[in-house]
Order: sequence, then C-alpha cells, then structure tokens
Amino acid sequence: MQLTNATRKMVADLDSARHRRDLGLWKAEGTKCVLDLTAGFRPEILFATAAWLELHPHIKAREIITVAARDMGRLSRLSSPPEVIALFSLPCFEPHIPSDNELVVALDTVQDPGNLGTIIRTCDWFGVRHIVCSPDTVDAFSPKVVMATMGALARVEVSYTPLAEWLEAASARGVNIYGTFLNGDNIYDIRFLESGSVVVMGNEGKGISSQVEQIITRRIHIPSYPIGQTTSESLNVATATAITLSEMRRRALTSE
Repeated sequence: MQLTNATRKMVADLDSARHRRDLGLWKAEGTKCVLDLTAGFRPEILFATAAWLELHPHIKAREIITVAARDMGRLSRLSSPPEVIALFSLPCFEPHIPSDNELVVALDTVQDPGNLGTIIRTCDWFGVRHIVCSPDTVDAFSPKVVMATMGALARVEVSYTPLAEWLEAASARGVNIYGTFLNGDNIYDIRFLESGSVVVMGNEGKGISSQVEQIITRRIHIPSYPIGQTTSESLNVATATAITLSEMRRRALTSE
C-alpha cells in the first residue's frame, strides 16, 4: 500500500463508526497507545516514521508503511502529529455471561467517549475482563475512546447486544444483577454475593432505563458525605463505576 490521497482518506474515515464497520478496521495513534495495544492485537497496517521503526524493530504488522514526519500530520487529526498510527481489525466479541466469582460490567446507553474510555481503563485495573454494552452506547473503538483507555482495550473485551435480553438470560442462569441508583441501598452496608455478578451503570443524564431497571435484582447507591448535606446532583458515571468496583473488590480481598 502506498501513501496516497485515498490512503489518507481511509485513515481519516476511521473516525466514523459507519466507516469502521464498513472497513472492518479501527485506529490507534501515538507510541504508548500503539505499543500497549499490540499486547492484545496485531496491527494490520502500521504507518510510522523511519526513526520510530528503528527504535521499535520488534513491532510486527501485516504491512508497514514508512511515512515522512511531515506526512504524519496529514494522516492524523491530533494537534501534535504522532510518530506512529496503527490500524487493527475490528473484533467481534460475544457478550459474556459471568460464571461463579466473576464480575462483568454492563453499560446502559453511556454516550460520552471519555467516560467509556475511563470505564474500560478502570475495569482493567480491577480485573474486570468483560464489558457488555447496549447498542446505543458509544463505540469502544472510536478514536477518542481508544485514546482514553490507555491500552486497556488489549485486556478488556467490549461487546454490544440488546442489554435487557442479555440481562434476562444472565438472571435466568443465577447471575446477580446489581444496578446503581440514587435511591438504592447503601453500597457500604450491603453484602455482595459470591456467585457471578453483573453491575449495570446507566446513562450520564437519565441513568438506567426503565426496561433494564425491571431486571435489576439489587439496587445500590453510593452515598454522599456527610449524609443529608446538599451536594452535586449525581456522580459522573465513570467515577461511580470506579467507586463501585473498588468497594466490590475490597470486599472480595478482605473475605479471603
């Protein structure tokens, strides 16, 4: 493949979810992001400067295209052009129903790329290897999400499916379905069950949808401090996810 106007357009088109689906590709930019992702994905095409390739001879790709530094700016939309851009095949993960002692995060219409990227990174930190999203949740392979994950996409599988149907199937198999609400039970008081569990996090403005809410078996709430004091209306969904996973993992560690 040559670095032509058509190639540049193809790379730029990967900013669009439709074009990512049509081409079966997604992109990552910058040394740290690309190197972290190669732990889980092999690049289909690697665009890099000669200097970068000399420093990273171990990186393998199906095709490597050496690009002059001045041309990297024409491939990238970042304000500071990177030395490397990698294109990966778009994976298709099956929604994963947790088994005993396994935890899965489910996202109901989370729409901000930064939030999703932070949630993926948080799941990676707390050992959650599967996230199941509603179809209208933001695309995990959009450039903004990819950058925000800091390479965590190499270790966390993100799948998309009609969420209520998947939760019903999980519940039928004995999985505990927790959901975060403003009027749930205090997260610091409840006992988390040791069997397989799903934690559902809702939309930034509307929370968990009514259809999904009906399937929740335990409503949990992160209280403000001190209780009763006027505070912000709610927590950011990525922050709430981090607090919830931290508390659940703390319980697991202290019970060992």
